[in-house]
Amino acid sequence: MAPLIPQIMMHPEGPQVSQMVFGTWRLCNTNGWEDDQSLATPQSVLERIEACISLGITTFDLADIYGGYRYEKVFGDGLALKPELREKIQLITKTGIKVPSDAWSEKVEVNHYDTTFEHIVSQVEKSLTYLRTSYIDVLLIHRPDFLMDADEVAKAMIHLKDSGKVKYFGVSNHTVSQMELLQSRLPFPLVTNQIEFSPSCLDGMFDGTLDYAQKTRAKPMCWSPLGGGALLGSSSDPKVQRLQKACKAVGDSFSPALPLDLVAYAFLLRHPTKPVIVLGTNKIERLKSVATLFDRNITLSRQQWYSIWEASKGHSVP
Repeated sequence: MAPLIPQIMMHPEGPQVSQMVFGTWRLCNTNGWEDDQSLATPQSVLERIEACISLGITTFDLADIYGGYRYEKVFGDGLALKPELREKIQLITKTGIKVPSDAWSEKVEVNHYDTTFEHIVSQVEKSLTYLRTSYIDVLLIHRPDFLMDADEVAKAMIHLKDSGKVKYFGVSNHTVSQMELLQSRLPFPLVTNQIEFSPSCLDGMFDGTLDYAQKTRAKPMCWSPLGGGALLGSSSDPKVQRLQKACKAVGDSFSPALPLDLVAYAFLLRHPTKPVIVLGTNKIERLKSVATLFDRNITLSRQQWYSIWEASKGHSVP
């Protein structure tokens, strides 16, 4: 039997998700911003959904803005080919970013954030329509809105929860104080903060974000776990070169050796928050390879983990 990605509780009060998540930021492309039409067909999307489910990857990370406000619909069109799969998966989506686009009925001239009651609720309605579903498992506020009225955001979240349209809520890229502010207005917990976390981006360890995740027992979600893919390619950046050397040394210490991407994931999973990792690949073979981490029970030692930390920071611990 093929190894499966484990299911975990994102928060003590739910939801259950897969430890590794299929990210849809590049649902229809592999590099750059131009769509590959072979990836945009409903059948292609369905094939990836089914491949993920077969591996135990049951959670899918979306956002209203992805693909120029188009990818939710592309994903929903694929899911619509087998609507019975909806009850086997968890859909996480985000809202709050507005950029100039023909997606808006009004004229949008400047990139900005909108976390008003009306915007959050109306975007959720769009997401439900595009995704061909009656509910969203987790809704995240995509970026901190510097004009956020915590009472208004909480009002929208409570309304959506009471109506059954969203089961759980969280944030993305928020500071601890921003999370605490919003949480102070809610009668239920925020279940996650999706942050950039990778061997090359350790900010969450120093700004209190990961400490707060442990405090609240809300597992963080990690986007760009491979540093935007930089860890896997040739680079003249000294930091990337140090990380590639350190990760290769760690990978080579296992038998058979682990490739760089699996070492990076193992580095993240070694953190006591046991983060939920958002994968950015459309390649089914790479999705399959991730499952070997769990099949082989790969865990980095403290020395292995700190050797990667040291390579990232460019110095040893104080």
